[in-house]
Amino acid sequence: MSYNKDAAQTVRALAGIRDLILRGDVEPGERLSEPGLAERLGISRTPIRAALARLEQEGLLERVPAGGHMPRRFTLEEAIDAIELRGVLEGTAARLAAERGVEPRRMIAINRVLDAIDAVIAPDPANPPLDRYMALNAEFHALLSGLSGSETIEREIDRITRLPFASPSAFLDKPGSAVVPHSLILAQAQHRTLVEAISLREGARAEAVAREHARLARRNLEQVMEGGHAALRRFPALALVAG
Repeated sequence: MSYNKDAAQTVRALAGIRDLILRGDVEPGERLSEPGLAERLGISRTPIRAALARLEQEGLLERVPAGGHMPRRFTLEEAIDAIELRGVLEGTAARLAAERGVEPRRMIAINRVLDAIDAVIAPDPANPPLDRYMALNAEFHALLSGLSGSETIEREIDRITRLPFASPSAFLDKPGSAVVPHSLILAQAQHRTLVEAISLREGARAEAVAREHARLARRNLEQVMEGGHAALRRFPALALVAG
């Protein structure tokens, strides 16, 4: 019982610290201490310590020589590399899924998610409910990473997508943004093509589509980075990326 409680507190600490960073409540270079975070989040220091170590491992934090941690700064090249790496990993997962074959129940599950995304986009592509889309998009990518049957690949995809600019839904803006309608329609078409290639056991095609699909996030990142201070107001996590 104690172990489950400690694990739950660590998950809560992880979510709390990550949220502080992604909302822009913690500035790049600002030192994070265990006592300060424990007081700020209302969580004891032990799970805070575990969460800080996990976020350092993920690459979101780095150690301060004098003690503590601070949000890591990324160059634009590093951010692009992270997105490209996600594409490589998801491409490998898609190719292995096509080559190895996928259980029918898993294909049914991922196609149901695609149908749900269609239902979200179709009524008004220029003004979709983004929260619902992003939840379904995250579910699609989670299912995709598991189709290969490789726990190693699945774990590495999970790790890289925890970086705020490398996730499948990174930089999808509020309705009315030029980034949204085109990206969603194209992304969904790629989703369909990707699943079709896996179903037809076309490994090379599945890998190529998955890698091209990840580049949507790169294009969105580059477009958003041109927005200057206005972009920072919409995406506080951009403060982690040096242009």
